[in-house]
Amino acid sequence: MSITIYVPRDSTALALGANEVAAAIVAEAAKRGQEITLVRNGSRGMFWLEPLVEVATAAGRVGYGPVEPEDVAGLFDADFMAGGQHPLALGLVDEIPYLKKQERLTFARVGITDPVSLDDYLAHEGYQGLQKALAMQSADIVQEVLDSGLRGRGGAAFPTGIKWKTVLGAQSAQKYIVCNADEGDSGTFSDRMIMEDDPFVLIEGMTIAALAVGATRGYIYVRSEYPHAIAALDQAIVTANSCNYLGENILGSGRAFHLEVRKGAGAYICGEETALLESLEGKRGVVRAKPPLPAIEGLFGKPTVINNVISLASVPIILARGAAFYKNYGMGRSLGTLPMQLAGNIRHGGLVEKAFGVTLRELLFDFGGGTASGKPIRAVQVGGPLGPYLPASLFDTKLDYEAFAAVGGMLGHGGIVVFDDSVDMAKQARYAMEFCAVESCGKCTPCRIGSTRGVEVIDKIVAGADTRSQQIHLLRDLCDTMVNGSLCAMGSMTPLPVLSALDHFPEDFTGGALDKAA
Repeated sequence: MSITIYVPRDSTALALGANEVAAAIVAEAAKRGQEITLVRNGSRGMFWLEPLVEVATAAGRVGYGPVEPEDVAGLFDADFMAGGQHPLALGLVDEIPYLKKQERLTFARVGITDPVSLDDYLAHEGYQGLQKALAMQSADIVQEVLDSGLRGRGGAAFPTGIKWKTVLGAQSAQKYIVCNADEGDSGTFSDRMIMEDDPFVLIEGMTIAALAVGATRGYIYVRSEYPHAIAALDQAIVTANSCNYLGENILGSGRAFHLEVRKGAGAYICGEETALLESLEGKRGVVRAKPPLPAIEGLFGKPTVINNVISLASVPIILARGAAFYKNYGMGRSLGTLPMQLAGNIRHGGLVEKAFGVTLRELLFDFGGGTASGKPIRAVQVGGPLGPYLPASLFDTKLDYEAFAAVGGMLGHGGIVVFDDSVDMAKQARYAMEFCAVESCGKCTPCRIGSTRGVEVIDKIVAGADTRSQQIHLLRDLCDTMVNGSLCAMGSMTPLPVLSALDHFPEDFTGGALDKAA
């Protein structure tokens, strides 16, 4: 009897040698005359255990990891295909606390299925949301998304259903669905994991969006640094077309939706929705002034839904199980779940999907296990390179858009980058300004010039100029100009990490406590 063995094909696992481990397993099985079925699944998101090898047993899937090619012979000797004991044995994967304590809705299939197998997707609730959507009126689909409380998971947290309702109401013979997959924030990888490890859920979400607003064409704008994601999406789109889940006649409904992948050239600013549209149209990625909003005049001047990967990938389960099911998770106005990504100086880096309401401290210690260095955590940056730095005194803040805003933070795309007590926060503040100077599209003066001047001022402060107090005052004034005068979030949010570093870690700028209002 053939035993099914799972080895991830996710980029993180590949970088850690998953292909070599898979090849070693196949070779060792052949050498021993043992019949196996090798499935290349996605990653479970426990990156410190990658490559994680799983074996299907009568009791469930048993894990071993992190596995290296030289470990494979020993695994066979230990009869790992029957769940045998070995130093790398982890027991039943579903019982690992890191996984068991999560609420996986959007990531329900990730790490379980073969990402590019449509049969596998259908066997795990795939396309049930689309089936229900096909039997509904467009306005009812939009209402379901509105009722679910789903907000944009790309960082802005704007209600997804309101965007859809605006596009539905716009009069045009042509409408578009655009997926913003230009995941460029430091410490983020949830978009990549969906695209690599469950591409059909994104395709299904975009198809439902098309039915909801009357769009017939869609584009997934993926950063060029994600070749494995692009390959998985392309393969899944071909399969979806051949099986009538995409194309001119979706499942015999007479409704059409055509979808393709477009590759970005690596500009961070193209994560901003209007710069993304410019790039999609073949122009330089420069921010557009708003209004008009993309929902009214978007791609090629037509009404366009632009949503992040996680926003769209959350739609199928909302349609399949209903808005009431989804909104039962979370708190306040932050409903459903958010895939948080633990990175930086963290012992157990990876993906954690939890309902809103979990605290930052729980994520950092219960899931992350503290720092990899063993030193105390001094600061965390939540929400990408434009997110504020939060000190330990704020670690009990609950993950909730409003709760984070109340303490001067932001959830953004859910990326959490951890720093231990060896970090120099003045250098981190300088990095934020320098990042903006490099990545600014250059259209507006506050962002283009302000970021360059900001780097210079921080250098003067750190150099210990006699006018340090004056320079700090100048830096705060410059940040105020950028926040209130920039055309888009790139310039208006770059000051947030700088100001948070000044506020929470003033000693790193002065060598001693200095009045924050200096």
